[in-house]
Amino acid sequence: MLRTYNRLCILTCLILSTACAKSPTGRNQLKLYSSSQLAGMGEQAFDSMKSEQNVSNKVVSNQYVQCIADAITQHVPNSVFAGEWELVVFDEPQVNAFALPGGKIGVYTGLMGVATNQDQLAAVIGHEVGHVIAEHGNERMSSSALIGVGLEVTNQLLQTNKIASSNVIMAGLGLGVQVGVQLPFGRTHETEADLIGLELMARAGFDPKESITLWENMAKASGDNRQPELLSTHPLPTTRISNLSNNMDNAMLFYNAATTKPNCS
Repeated sequence: MLRTYNRLCILTCLILSTACAKSPTGRNQLKLYSSSQLAGMGEQAFDSMKSEQNVSNKVVSNQYVQCIADAITQHVPNSVFAGEWELVVFDEPQVNAFALPGGKIGVYTGLMGVATNQDQLAAVIGHEVGHVIAEHGNERMSSSALIGVGLEVTNQLLQTNKIASSNVIMAGLGLGVQVGVQLPFGRTHETEADLIGLELMARAGFDPKESITLWENMAKASGDNRQPELLSTHPLPTTRISNLSNNMDNAMLFYNAATTKPNCS
């Protein structure tokens, strides 16, 4: 029994020593999965969502969102994804969007009523792409592997195309909510994605100051029914606005240096 325990300790130490990495903001990360594994998860999850949710066929609004997404993804490093990003607008009322490893972006039409111009929508898309750039899905999945899901289970799900049936993996990719040990990760990831997205939208030529207006709109849309920040995976709008404001001067430098200013509307 003691020998088995020692072997487990040695194996854990080896995993931790070989899988440590740094996020774009310099934070320590644990990443156990390869980029190809995460891309496979993203593609499977995206295909499942396209088959289960209403996809918008409104040409004008789709072109509008595509224009914004194209401008943002031009500034994503090739090391993150070098192919053509796939965008789908879902005709659903929820105020949400997401991006997945493997170059996938989903935007819900309900978001348009809150992100009222191209710059505000760029802030959301930049934020979601920021999750992919920082490999937050890898970090969440790695955490889940260490607390019981296991690398082998993930590999089996990938091989059998059953990613969409795994709540743990969907949550790891940012498509669900987990409580308990994942809560601190959620808030950290959201704040980090905000800052990455702020720089990304500014480099793409979208006005970064509109990110603050976006979260003012979000606060109004949410009303007084939000959970306390301590119990939420997402920072409160006031916290986001403070963090964005503190980093606005740097973002404005990128915005002023941008050679193009998109006109998607």
